[in-house]
Order: sequence, then structure tokens, then C-alpha cells
Amino acid sequence: MSLSESIRAVWSIDPSAPAVEFEGRWHSWGELAELGTALDAELTRAGIGSNAAVGVLLRNGPGTVGALLGLLATQRCVVTLNPIQGAERLAGEVRRLRLPALVGAAREWRIDPLRSAAAEAGSLGLELTGDSGDPLRRVAGLDEPGAGPHHDPMPGVAVEMLTSGTTGPPKRIALLYASLDQSITGALHYERRDASAPLALRSGTAIVNAPLVHVSGLWRSLLNLAQGRKIVLMERFRLDAWLEIVRRHRPRTASLVPAALKMVLDANVDPADLSSLKAIVCGTAPLPLERQIEFQKLYGIPVLVSYGATEFAGGVAGWTLPDHREWWERKQGSAGRAHPGTQLRVVDPESFQPLPAGETGLLEVRSSQLGSDEWVRTTDVATLDADEFLWIHGRSDAAILRGGFKIEPAEVAEAIERHPAVREVSVVGLPDERLGQVPVAAVVLDPAAAPVAPESLLEFARERLAGYQVPTRLRIVSALPRTPSLKVSQPEVRALFE
Repeated sequence: MSLSESIRAVWSIDPSAPAVEFEGRWHSWGELAELGTALDAELTRAGIGSNAAVGVLLRNGPGTVGALLGLLATQRCVVTLNPIQGAERLAGEVRRLRLPALVGAAREWRIDPLRSAAAEAGSLGLELTGDSGDPLRRVAGLDEPGAGPHHDPMPGVAVEMLTSGTTGPPKRIALLYASLDQSITGALHYERRDASAPLALRSGTAIVNAPLVHVSGLWRSLLNLAQGRKIVLMERFRLDAWLEIVRRHRPRTASLVPAALKMVLDANVDPADLSSLKAIVCGTAPLPLERQIEFQKLYGIPVLVSYGATEFAGGVAGWTLPDHREWWERKQGSAGRAHPGTQLRVVDPESFQPLPAGETGLLEVRSSQLGSDEWVRTTDVATLDADEFLWIHGRSDAAILRGGFKIEPAEVAEAIERHPAVREVSVVGLPDERLGQVPVAAVVLDPAAAPVAPESLLEFARERLAGYQVPTRLRIVSALPRTPSLKVSQPEVRALFE
């Protein structure tokens, strides 16, 4: 059964049954279906049919989940928009995309630059009201799509997701319906559940604490809801709230990014609070082995590391409980083995020829969920051993991975360099115990310009970048350190902050 078919089937099984809990209130499958149906009706009335690209401002909330399901159930393309980025940057993206329709909560539509940009782009504005009796309404002044050119239809594409590029500027990744179908099927091997089993509402409850605008939050929500499992959706991860949810719902598994797992350790959480958990799935960023070992010893809960990326429509490798029981002592530090339907190989970074087991090079992935038979080369430095376990050693490019979000240093530097007092900027990543890496910036000022303080430059950056992209530290220097070939020396820039 496809993703679209699963959504339509699952919300019809028992419309009164709970589907999404948010901030202590349950929302039923029927409410999600009502919103999805209303959205389909409004879009159809406006001539925005199947395959059309529809923008969704992905702030965590039940209305957003209902809109996602409604669009995917009707074979439209969800174009993700990040509402927590600066207002001007969001408005610029809306102008560039020229989407036929935009869907967002009432709080988003109170942003004047967004409304103005939507009007310029000729986008129909649709507001998620949060009212179960009237879940969707057209935004005043944006109640008809404009007549100008719009974003092209996207046949077969489920989600067009913005991701920070690993070797260049951020790009939009087209996640195919077929890819998501395969990704969800592949993930079932964690549960040993037959993908062909009849669809039914599940008794368990999953916790989604990652942002929907990140592939981990989006994918985990779809994975569970399409299987008929209810979810508790958190606006963001907060340890006390997460523990209360775990104690109340007693899930068998939970997903934590490395930063959240460290918060559990740092808080010295009582093991009794986590007694229902049989496994923790951990991905999106590197997990230090010593932290994994410490968590497993303290709580007796296996930590199942996974590996994936936006480009892969979710995970392509990871640990299962059977593998953990059999292999953990011999394979500590591994990212697990390939999911069913996925092949991994390591190639020489210069010749790109496949390397034998045990040698280190660049990881390549071939998977049915990628929508082609071609090998996709990553920038991850990896090893595959004789037992097909994957080991990730780092990245071959300059991308910074902050709590699961990829940051392209050139984009951050470009934003800061727009300041009239700035001559040159170098952005590098520093190790961070909680987030894996954080960006920092060394700045050379124009001597002819008026002096400016680091705090002012950081405020300037916040207005032009997403929050996770803003440097945690900024230092003004007289000159950037350079190599003999006059390239900026990244190790010496890092040393400025040590």
C-alpha cells in the first residue's frame, strides 16, 4: 500500500480515535481527515490539483500535520518552508518560489513581509485556524491565486525539502512518493513487522520531538501516522516535558538526537522513568561512542545508531535490536548495516573506484528509495567491514553539522559580508559536546568604515539567517590567517577560538 493510500485508509478506520497529542490535547483521526478534506476542497476550487506544488510553513502543530497528510493523500507536492527563519529571508523565498498556494498557522500570516511576498507571488493564502469546527480559511487579500507564472507542477514528488548543501549553497531535494514508500517499508525491519500486514490502528504511541521542517521530524511523523500509530508531537525538545510524556505513555522505543541524549545523561534521569523503553534510536548527527556506552550502562537500554540524509528520504542504515544483541561487543562505534533494499560501498576519493572491505574512502549509496539504480556519492568518509557494518569517520567537506542541521559556511559568511563595515569573513565549525559542532566567525572590518561591535554583527546575522546558522561566537581580527597559497587556513581560524 502506498503512502497516499495508507493515509486515506488509516484516518477512516476509526475517526473518533486519538491520532496526535499536542500540548496535552488529543486530536482525532477524524479531525485530521476533516482538515485534509477541507484543504483539498479549497485547492481544487482554486484549480490547484494533483502534482501541484503547495508551500507549507512547517511549524510543529496538529494543524500542520493535518495539512501534510491532506496534501500527500491527494498526490500534491509539499514544498517545505521554515517559519523560524528571519521574516525577510522567508519573504524572499516565497517570492522566488512563486507557489500557487501557501498554508500556515494564523501566527505566520501576521508577519507583514510574508503577506506582501505572497501577494507579489500570486499565492493563495490558507490559514490553519486551530478550530476543529472551522479548521481552514482563506487569508483576506490572498483569497485567490494570482494569474502570473507559478512554480511548475511536480509529478511524483511528495516533498520538496530545503537542505543545506554539503558541497555548495542550500538546495531543494525532491523526495519522491516512491522513495518515501520504500523508506517507510525499509524502516519496518526495526520492528520485524510485515509490510503487507493489514492496516490497523496501533496501540503504541510514538514521540516526535524533532522539527517537522527537518527530515527527521517529517519522516518520523509520516512513518508512524501512515502505519496507524498515534504520536505525541512536541513543539521542541524539552527534557522535563519529554520525560513526562515517556512516563505517561510508556513507549517501547524513542528517538533522541545526540544532543538530547546528552541532556538525559547530564540530568541524571532516574532509570525508572525510562523503564518502558527497549531501545533508543539515535541519528541526525555523530554520537560519541563514550556517550553511547555511558547511556547503555546507566539505563540498560540499547542505543540504535542510524545513518541517513535528506537526499535519501530518511535512513539507509542502522542498528536493529537483533544486531545489537549479536554484534555490539565487536562492532562498537558502527552506524549499523544497510536497510533492506539499500546497498553501500566505499570508493577511493580520487579515482572513485570501489575499495575492498576495511579500507577507508567516500561512502556511496544505492537504494530503491532514491528512485534510480545509480550510486549516489556522499561527502562522508567511511569504512565498510567484512560483515557489512558501516563506520562513519567524518566529512570530506567544510559543512558544519549542528544538532542534525547542515550549515554551509559560505552562506553564513556571505550574509555577514553584506554589512557595510565588513571586508572579509571566514566561518568554521568548532566541536561542541552537546550539538556536535557549532559555527564561529572571524571577521575583518573595512578600515574606512565606522567601527562596529561583534554583538552588532551577530544581530545583523540573525536578521538574515536561520537561528541554527548564526555563529555562536564572532571575533574581529586584523587579518585572516592564510596558507602559503594564500587560501584561508581553516585550522588557524579555529585556533583563534581555542
